[in-house]
Amino acid sequence: MVSQRLWSPWRLEYVATAADTTAECPFCTDRQTAAGHPELIVKAGRLAYATLNLFPYNNGHLMVLPYRHVADIVDLSPEEAADLMHLLTQGRRALGDALGPDAFNVGMNLGRAAGAGIPAHLHFHLVPRWEGDTSFMAVTADTKVLPETLDQTKRRLVEAWPPDEESPSVTPPGAG
Repeated sequence: MVSQRLWSPWRLEYVATAADTTAECPFCTDRQTAAGHPELIVKAGRLAYATLNLFPYNNGHLMVLPYRHVADIVDLSPEEAADLMHLLTQGRRALGDALGPDAFNVGMNLGRAAGAGIPAHLHFHLVPRWEGDTSFMAVTADTKVLPETLDQTKRRLVEAWPPDEESPSVTPPGAG
């Protein structure tokens, strides 16, 4: 059996800087700041937000994160978990409408050994995929080819994002 590898050498800059554990968390923000859509933030939710990845695997690579600095999903409140899933679902819909990909990767790496570049602040990755989207450029030229700038992608996603609605409220089983 032939082993296949997907190389992403452009991420070395990110991995090298993310290893600095003394640096301030790049994911920590609050709802008010996020609601103003600074930089790459596409959508500010009640307890979480969606942002474009500064070091994307593919065009439209979103991350969905809680505002609260938390490392593991077991430490999320039920409301935070619901808001994360709500934004993840909305992000999937917006990416599909705006970019028309063939498929998606959705994932979360919990802990450095699992591949988390910033293990202290959990985050989902939502990566649109197209048939044949891997390219020789990443391997031979240390270059990732993206068809538009992050700012252009952000504008398309903001326009395609479903209408505002709060994430569903969470009622514990047996309460109510």
